[in-house]
Amino acid sequence: MEDLIIEKIREEETRNYGFNLLVREYQERIYWHVRKMVIDHDDSNDLVQEIFVKVWHNLSKFREDAKLYTWIYRIATNECLNFLKKKKRRFFLPIHDLEGELTEKLISSVEPTGDEVQMKLQKALLKLPDKQRIVFNMKYYEDMKFKEIAEITGTSVGALKASYHHAVKKIEDFINPD
Repeated sequence: MEDLIIEKIREEETRNYGFNLLVREYQERIYWHVRKMVIDHDDSNDLVQEIFVKVWHNLSKFREDAKLYTWIYRIATNECLNFLKKKKRRFFLPIHDLEGELTEKLISSVEPTGDEVQMKLQKALLKLPDKQRIVFNMKYYEDMKFKEIAEITGTSVGALKASYHHAVKKIEDFINPD
């Protein structure tokens, strides 16, 4: 499918069709990638729209030395980090704490049948630094290989493995404080 999308977006007369295929192919995966980082559904929807607008405007810059989904994930990851950074700056008051806000949104967004262990895991993830959380989410939830994550984040495989290991350790310590 990726080859077909690239073929269509390369041709001027089929670019719109190719972009529609691209959105259909990747929108849900990108949404969940973003949602795990920003928690809030409305923020996630807005961010996904911004991501695909950015993808559209930068299609001509896509070099085929990376996979298309890797390139889109890189844009999405950077947008998530920028969004969280802006949010932290906007609320840089001693009373306000982004982790607390995201935890509240997490608690209010979980279905009443939400699994307690999953809730604990999500709370633990919110305690991680943003970049560790992204690495953990990509590896644990999206089952990406470290090589793919390295292409997306621009980080070495070794550094990613260390980051993932630290994230797992912090999560274990949060879930089992004994």
